[in-house]
Amino acid sequence: MEPLLHGWTGLKPQTDAWVKLQHDYVERASALWTKAMREASTSEAATPVKLADRRFANPAWAASPSAAFTAELYLLNAQTLQRMADQVQGDAKARARLRFAVQQFVDASAPSNFLAFNPEAQQLALQSGGESLARGMQMLLADLQRGHVSQTDESAFEVGRNVATTEGAVVFENEFFQLLEYKPLTAQVHQRPFLLVPPCINKFYILDLQPENSLIRYAVAQGHRTFVLSWRNPDEHCANWRWDDYVEQAVIRAIHEVQAISGQDKINALGFCVGGTLLSTALAVLAARGEQAAASLTLLTTLLDFSDNGVLDIFVDEAAVKLRDITIGEQSPRGPGLLKGQELATTFSFLRPNDLVWNYVVGNYLKGEAPPAFDLLYWNGDATNLPGPMYCWYLRHTYLNNELCRPGALQVCGESLDLGAIEAPVYIYGSREDHIVPWDAAYRSTQILKGEKRFVMGASGHIAGVINPPAKGKRSHWLPGSKALPADPQAWLAQAKEQPGSWWTDWSKWLAGHAGPLKTAPRQYGDRQHPVIEAAPGRYVRQKA
Repeated sequence: MEPLLHGWTGLKPQTDAWVKLQHDYVERASALWTKAMREASTSEAATPVKLADRRFANPAWAASPSAAFTAELYLLNAQTLQRMADQVQGDAKARARLRFAVQQFVDASAPSNFLAFNPEAQQLALQSGGESLARGMQMLLADLQRGHVSQTDESAFEVGRNVATTEGAVVFENEFFQLLEYKPLTAQVHQRPFLLVPPCINKFYILDLQPENSLIRYAVAQGHRTFVLSWRNPDEHCANWRWDDYVEQAVIRAIHEVQAISGQDKINALGFCVGGTLLSTALAVLAARGEQAAASLTLLTTLLDFSDNGVLDIFVDEAAVKLRDITIGEQSPRGPGLLKGQELATTFSFLRPNDLVWNYVVGNYLKGEAPPAFDLLYWNGDATNLPGPMYCWYLRHTYLNNELCRPGALQVCGESLDLGAIEAPVYIYGSREDHIVPWDAAYRSTQILKGEKRFVMGASGHIAGVINPPAKGKRSHWLPGSKALPADPQAWLAQAKEQPGSWWTDWSKWLAGHAGPLKTAPRQYGDRQHPVIEAAPGRYVRQKA
């Protein structure tokens, strides 16, 4: 571990703690070795091994003394390295980077990832006469052509056929986005329309996977006249697009088109992840221009205060942002470029490498087992590009400088930005196990926005926590125990009340309270100035990175 610290500025070993760890390691490793040698040199039966780690849960690991020893020694080594990284003294970000690097090394070096050490994969190869390895090689070659590790059977899905199937039409488009309106499922709809702004780093149909888990269909079924902003997947012709363009030409334009179609001055709006950051920015720009466009605002796993964002913080510093500026940003000598979608997807996957990388390496290539069809993972692999200038602005002014939440610190679309100027009630949601937008980071928005606020926390992660339809009866959520929103997120959690099932029902009641009276549902999409361009989900969402 000590040589690993060379080149990591601001880090130094904690000698006394490391000496204690060394003694502990030698003692435990010696006990493992002694046990293995005793069982190998005598007729004594091998002591059954129970390994809690799911990578070694197959009986083949316990049945083979050498495999069990290898797994136990690996787990001991992994634990020791992680404990050593935890004991290093120094700058907080440097320590976090070291812990992340050690975790990546530990996960990548697991014996389960290698055919020579994986008894389960070896058994399958023998039982199948080598067919499992042949299938694994075929899948490896196919993934090399795709440029990513397959997490699902991608041939099982097609956008518009069995994902993104809620009936609707494109009623407006420009070079940045298409505006989709959905067919009402109720005889009456609320007076105020509902606009969803999904993240531009993904495609909108995470909100419309299958009918039974579609947040879009759920909103339509609750009597909301529902619109969705579908982002264009940028290509080389879009490389000059900036953050201001996304705000002005996409989000603000979508708001104004929905207002025009519905005849309503105020709309209900929802932003998911960076879509929520863009939506909040757009509403603040409009507020600076004297327009309060939102009757209500819903923010799902959204960052507005970027002061502490968990593992993603370790990737961002001045050097990293400068490097992006001179490679794909406005400072690039070759001109702006694109952040390729697959690069971003790979980064997110390696935040949870055992679940999203090595699990599939072992299953696909070593065992020759094709991953099952899973709509969410199909969406996860349907990558989107980002224009370099837009991405670099976002990194510098949010993750690096945290200026978005400071009134007057930024000029966006020619306006001095103040998120506190948004005059709308806000529903803020965070997921308890979210590794991209930690729930307490999402909670910090309660201290920035000035309208009436409600914060709710759901179980699970960034996606599974959000996409949790009530009919499934899964997971749980935490509702506020009082109207108080203390600065400390843990103080809020201490008084929150856990409820079984989905948070959607609580949100639906809240949204209905801001949606206005019911009226007869429209019989056609758009209006005379917004005729149908094509059927939903439109062609923009079908564009591949």
